[in-house]
Amino acid sequence: MDYESSLDRAYDSLPEQAGSEGNRLSIPDPAGETDGAFTRLTNLDEIADAVNRDPEHLHRAIQRALGTSGQFEGDRARYNGSFDVADFEAAIDGYVAEFVTCSECGLPDTVLKTEDGIEMLRCQACGAFRPVQKKKSRRSGGSQNEIEEGKTYELQITGTGRKGDGVAERGSYTIFVPGAREGDTVRVVIEDTSGNLAFARKV
Repeated sequence: MDYESSLDRAYDSLPEQAGSEGNRLSIPDPAGETDGAFTRLTNLDEIADAVNRDPEHLHRAIQRALGTSGQFEGDRARYNGSFDVADFEAAIDGYVAEFVTCSECGLPDTVLKTEDGIEMLRCQACGAFRPVQKKKSRRSGGSQNEIEEGKTYELQITGTGRKGDGVAERGSYTIFVPGAREGDTVRVVIEDTSGNLAFARKV
């Protein structure tokens, strides 16, 4: 078999490339709308379409991240409590890091599949795959003091958020660290928490 034929066979065996969008998603900014004791996310369907995920799946993840209950309303969602755009942005960043971005190549060209009862993230760009775990709401159990505002922790950065922030996990919390990169071990101080989300800065 000659070289060109071997090369053709090698290319044929590679996973199908899912477009040439690069490693950045074009995700609409979340549109929040306060309604008494509730906050609506009015463009949930548009955001879910941008990340190529089921809107109800995204809604459940946001609900867990915010540590609240809510209601899925088709193209929008309602959450108990008062939340601002930054809360929704952080929840969506956490969702993208866990359920969309390939941890090997960093591309969003992935699909979610349930295999033998386990939710798997499979990358169509590089062929990598990994299980994803649904995080429990802080209300559903576990220590209330897994992290505390103002305290310092050492974290392993395991992902990258939608805006390039490093993403770490500690207990039921997803922690965003500006200026950190995937693979870094950083020492941070927790500046703010919201539901199962936390925001930190390197020290």
